[in-house]
Amino acid sequence: MAPISTSREQFDEIPTVVGIFSAFGLVFTVSLFAWICCQRKSSKSNKTPPYKFVHVLKGVDIYPENLSSKKKFGADDKSEGKNKPAVPKNSLHLDLEKRDLNGNFPKTNLKVGNPPNLENVTPKLFPEEGKETVTPDSLKSLTSEEKQEKLGTLFFSLEYNFEKKAFVVNIKEARGLPAMDEQSMTSDPYIKMTILPEKKHKVKTRVLRKTLDPAFDETFTFYGIPYTQIQELALHFTILSFDRFSRDDIIGEVLIPLAGIELSDGKMLMNREIIKRNVRKSSGRGELLISLCYQSTTNTLTVVVLKARQLPKSDVSGLSDPYVKVNLYHAKKRISKKKTHVKKCTPNAVFNELFVFDIPCESLEEISVEFLVLDSERGSRNEVIGRLVLGAAAEGTGGEHWKEIRDYPRRQIAKWHVLCDG
Repeated sequence: MAPISTSREQFDEIPTVVGIFSAFGLVFTVSLFAWICCQRKSSKSNKTPPYKFVHVLKGVDIYPENLSSKKKFGADDKSEGKNKPAVPKNSLHLDLEKRDLNGNFPKTNLKVGNPPNLENVTPKLFPEEGKETVTPDSLKSLTSEEKQEKLGTLFFSLEYNFEKKAFVVNIKEARGLPAMDEQSMTSDPYIKMTILPEKKHKVKTRVLRKTLDPAFDETFTFYGIPYTQIQELALHFTILSFDRFSRDDIIGEVLIPLAGIELSDGKMLMNREIIKRNVRKSSGRGELLISLCYQSTTNTLTVVVLKARQLPKSDVSGLSDPYVKVNLYHAKKRISKKKTHVKKCTPNAVFNELFVFDIPCESLEEISVEFLVLDSERGSRNEVIGRLVLGAAAEGTGGEHWKEIRDYPRRQIAKWHVLCDG
């Protein structure tokens, strides 16, 4: 019986030995894993990354047609000392290929150059009939402020095709345009042209990227215009700079009355200085007749856009084609929008259009109604003629009108309001 008891004791010791070895193995494994992690962390902290992604590069606007290995752009040299003279924005150039591993530009790569002097460039002017001559006395009268407001020169040609009874306009180029983009110090110009006074013929050129001297060379042919009618027409050019994120910037305009211009001898080459667009004064934006009624039983606000009067010309091209957008706001958030039909070529439009909004009585204090009178333009963004806001927080007649509909529910109250700047 003794050997049997000894073997039992040996079997009882086996689990204990296995447990001890397992514990030692677990401790060794954990220690090895911790050591490896520490080694990786230390090596990673001492190693310089081979590259760095630069997600936003300030001052660079990328267009598909301009992607290349090298690109220069204007920037400010903030690292230079205060004793050095200031360098214009468009005179500092950085080479993108000469960045270091971290995406920074070395100081030794800064190239300072003289900016192009657009005023000293003397373009070849086409011969022109009836153009006023500039005398030395008139040049002396120009102030420095007026010189800074030079907006460039537009070059174009006019021709009449007697066989096809067609009026032909060729927009050649523009020179010395101002920079509308403050970061890249350039513009993305294009030109809109309208034949006045009827405004039936409206065309525009393509957009040319990143240039102050765009060469369009685009020809527009207008059929069905008798030669005898040419003298009664006028050409209106609007020079703009494209902006993909907001409304396009207006650089200036050129107005060419065709009276006195003889096209029977063939093509006529012309040029005109681009002038600043005539901006309307707030006192002359016209008036809008609005009728309001609040029904407390149904919690509805009835808005009637009745009439507009004394609306100004949208530009030198003649009468506007007005319509009204109605925006309903709760606090500062727009919750609904409506609009009227377009009324063609009139400064005194009659709309008579009704809109109904569901508004709880307790929300009237935070509700406001915005009226935007716009000029409808085919193929381009519509221009705001004037603006009106009615609400509890509105000033002047807008606040008074709103107070009356709250004090006298179920009563239709109409009032004229003066439009302000959009």
